[in-house]
Amino acid sequence: MIKLFQSWWKKGDRPASSVDPSAVDLSDGKIPKHVAIIMDGNGRWARRRGMPRNMGHRSGMKAVKRATIAADELGISVLTLYAFSTENWKRPKEEVDYLMAIPQEFLALELDELIQKNVQIRMMGYTKELPEHTIAAMKEAMERTKNNTGLILNFALNYGSRREITEGVRELARRVQIGEISAEEITEEMIQSKLLSAGLPEPDLLIRTSGELRLSNFMLWQTAYSELWFTDLYWPDFGREHLFAAVAEYQRRTRRYGGLS
Repeated sequence: MIKLFQSWWKKGDRPASSVDPSAVDLSDGKIPKHVAIIMDGNGRWARRRGMPRNMGHRSGMKAVKRATIAADELGISVLTLYAFSTENWKRPKEEVDYLMAIPQEFLALELDELIQKNVQIRMMGYTKELPEHTIAAMKEAMERTKNNTGLILNFALNYGSRREITEGVRELARRVQIGEISAEEITEEMIQSKLLSAGLPEPDLLIRTSGELRLSNFMLWQTAYSELWFTDLYWPDFGREHLFAAVAEYQRRTRRYGGLS
């Protein structure tokens, strides 16, 4: 387990790229500020190899490593990873318990090096249902990296977008009820300020692995104008070259936001 997480930032640990890095324009304005990834396919990756599902999650952590290194190399400001959804509690207890242990193991081994690399750890999700050891690991990481100014590595943990929007609207409704604001004063900006991602730019690019073509209750409000990039690869096979390919495709697109140019 320990060997799995070591050497995040060593150049020798980076897989060979099938996409020429020079094909990606690194100039200011060409790199997406915020990339969000739905990390899907760990269990299917393991099943195809005759392994238990937890082995897929273990291998998926290597892909987290590669994606984080590549995002830092590209100059991406925020990398949000969909680590555990509010619907994932429906999975078998053994699998859920394993997923809840990953943040503690990972951060215990890698936090010091992430601090050296000026990475700031954040989490968006609901802590009430999370085990204490998971919460404690995330709180320590966030506290120790809160002053870092480099890549924001944002874990969506026990996150669900419908719940997020519902709770934000409820809070605004309470303010209307007590007379702080009128219903007519509610704006998109006010709703956005109540989301768990408040303070972060909206994702410019959303990536989903495993061949599934849906959002699965992930950042429904925030991704209204995100560019979408899908791949049939299962998450454990996702590498540096695939993030470079996604960014290169992003750079070929024209974002019109409902306009003509």
